[in-house]
Amino acid sequence: MQNYNHIAIVGIGLIGGSLALALKKKGYTGTIVGVDSEEIIQQARERNAVDKAYIKPDIENAVKDADLIFLCTPIAEIIKILQTIGKFVKPSALITDVGSTKRKIMEIANIHLPSDVNFIGGHPMAGSEFSSIDAADPFLFENTTWVLTPGRPLNEEDKRAFGELLEFIGAKVLLLLPNLHDEIAAAVSHLPQMAAVALMHLAASRQLESPHFLKMAAGGFRDMTRISSSPFGIWTDILQTNNDMIENYIDAYITELQTIKKALQDNTIGKYFDRAAQSRLSIPKDTKGFLKPHYDLLVSVEDRPGMIADISKFLAAENINIKDIEVLKIRENEGGTIRLAFSSESDRDQANHHLSQNGFECRKRE
Repeated sequence: MQNYNHIAIVGIGLIGGSLALALKKKGYTGTIVGVDSEEIIQQARERNAVDKAYIKPDIENAVKDADLIFLCTPIAEIIKILQTIGKFVKPSALITDVGSTKRKIMEIANIHLPSDVNFIGGHPMAGSEFSSIDAADPFLFENTTWVLTPGRPLNEEDKRAFGELLEFIGAKVLLLLPNLHDEIAAAVSHLPQMAAVALMHLAASRQLESPHFLKMAAGGFRDMTRISSSPFGIWTDILQTNNDMIENYIDAYITELQTIKKALQDNTIGKYFDRAAQSRLSIPKDTKGFLKPHYDLLVSVEDRPGMIADISKFLAAENINIKDIEVLKIRENEGGTIRLAFSSESDRDQANHHLSQNGFECRKRE
């Protein structure tokens, strides 16, 4: 990493903090400078994520000596920073970002950055339901697709060096045009969010007519609407900077639903099920995507006090973190099934092993 002896990370929350920790975990020996609020800087120091730190108003001093600058803030803030940061950085520096939409960011970078400052758009396909430095994980980018959307031409040495840095922390680089990136994001990330919100609203409105709608919401409905609980704050910038693409895919989804409705009437729906099942199997299982997957384990339990506590205790003893837990069904005085969700297949396999050894009947849910 001799090309980047001085790296500045503006915004050291989940992504920026994980980036800093990943670099240190992998043995990066240069200087990492963090930029954020005083409170977050203190937390980053406690986690040994940064070597130096500056509060946001002092961003000039934080970036002036940097060889590489990561903008790891919300999209609206990235856009504001790009409008002023160019006058602070040295000509040989490379600026990149981690925003989840790319067209507007690339447009602002092209307009406001000096011609001798390099910029390349970026979007790591990684995340969590948490957003703070406390949730930062040095392994967050392992096997993650890191999309790059080049703007101004970079020389081969700069492209090679930056690609090697991302691979150094475990990511897999994918080059896309900004427009294509935003279209794909609309189709596989933003549309599912809108669909989940719509499904949740539909069921909730029927709940006013009968109290049984949400009581009968089983695994499929829960799986499809899990992301509907995402806070609107993290979606505001995405919706504002990709609204046209999202609207196009909502229209396409409505058309697809109408086609399926007709197939249901014509009794030809089976072929749509078959095609969907085949396509679902083609989704790569070894890389993370726009929607972070959970790995489910179903555990059969007795109906007695302390069962969930026992499961948690066994897994905590092995340092295995449960990302989500749900009681799928229960038979009074007999037993039922609990769904445990884990962030990795490895965690699920370990949980399966240790719980089975302790007498629990477990099975994976693919």
